Amino acid sequence: MIDTSAFQGKRAAYYTLGCKLNFSETSTFGKMLSEMGVRTAEKGEPADICLINTCSVTEVADHKCRQAIHRLVRENPGAFVVVTGCYAQLEPVKVSQIEGVDLVLGSNEKANLVQFLSDAFVGKGNTLPYQTVKTKDIKTFAPSCSRGSRTRYFLKVQDGCDYFCTYCTIPYARGFSRNPTIASLVAQAEEAAREGGKEIVLTGVNIGDFGKTTGERFIDLVKALDGVEGISRYRISSLEPDLLSDELIDYCAHSRAFMPHYHIPLQSGSDTVLRLMHRHYDRQLFADKIQRIKEVMPDAFIGVDVMVGCRGETPECFEETYEFLEGLDVTQLHVFPYSERPGTSALSIPYVVADADKRERSRRLLELSDRKTHDFYQQYIGQEAEVLFEKAPRGRAMHGFTKNYVRVELPATEAREEYDNQLIRVRLGGFNHDRTALKVDELKIKNNG
Repeated sequence: MIDTSAFQGKRAAYYTLGCKLNFSETSTFGKMLSEMGVRTAEKGEPADICLINTCSVTEVADHKCRQAIHRLVRENPGAFVVVTGCYAQLEPVKVSQIEGVDLVLGSNEKANLVQFLSDAFVGKGNTLPYQTVKTKDIKTFAPSCSRGSRTRYFLKVQDGCDYFCTYCTIPYARGFSRNPTIASLVAQAEEAAREGGKEIVLTGVNIGDFGKTTGERFIDLVKALDGVEGISRYRISSLEPDLLSDELIDYCAHSRAFMPHYHIPLQSGSDTVLRLMHRHYDRQLFADKIQRIKEVMPDAFIGVDVMVGCRGETPECFEETYEFLEGLDVTQLHVFPYSERPGTSALSIPYVVADADKRERSRRLLELSDRKTHDFYQQYIGQEAEVLFEKAPRGRAMHGFTKNYVRVELPATEAREEYDNQLIRVRLGGFNHDRTALKVDELKIKNNG
């Protein structure tokens, strides 16, 4: 039983690093604390409770986590500081030794974050500075469907990963693949609809692996969610290419609410490197998936994750990747320089790429990405599209996205608070000043939301 009286009127500060899944979880934690009487601290207002949800995908991420913890401790003297997330799971002792940290919760424990916090905050229960278990014992699933300060909802449909790619620590940080039932996820989507939500992003670590816990299939989850009244749009955050079935592609192409928008990790366009990474596909399978999507959804936005400079990526292997991506009909590249992670088997691969070469390879791929995104946007100038607008600070331009994820900008002079979370038809104009969005040429004021 949680005693909420100790939390009444308390102020909390939240800080999240990493992926959409982390942001979704933090938003859910915030909602749970709000229901206990805790309000979010205003900017510049000291907090009584600080929650930092960490990432550990790279050494840079680890460093940012430590910086964030130190900063929140410094800015909120006397606050009760809780650290959770991937870095907390992988390095609990290091985190617990940071001055000012009161409680460290790993991936298994954060499902019961409120109970742990309540026990520690009021001086009951276990007083150990950290609570984590080994990877094999991470079995809990912390449900999350929340939007925080955003317009879109993020629905966590899966957690953990069984792939153990040679460069990656995520399975150690989040445990093995697990998921809730389709029925429970549909119920969460229905609740989001009742709250006025119109778009839901499906998040997870390896969401195409959905079903390991319940014996269900991801395609069946998609079909069930497609039937939830009130939700106009779904987006799938990321799908491994070997789990992106033709059945799923074909269903989404004709579905009511699943958008023509995919995010697919490639990591390398060299089969040699893919084998070193222990990925579950080759470049031909990846190319076939892109072709299939474009055959049934010619307007689909396709984002691709690419890692540069991993061990074993010789100059010849990188050129293979560059040429492969140059010839693919994809929209945007998310480029990440390889970061060595302790305990990963990639450290046994002998060929090491210099940091300067990583930077140059990243630069070339980012330039390629900019060209591809520009060309994709260019073809929609002058066309009409339906945009879901998102809330903007007063006096700032509003932004939103078309079905196929073209970012659209509405000038501050035309922005209205009532446009937030509304689906509105517009005529698309040219690029905005920094070429990150298309401007609204004409606003069809009729509200379709």
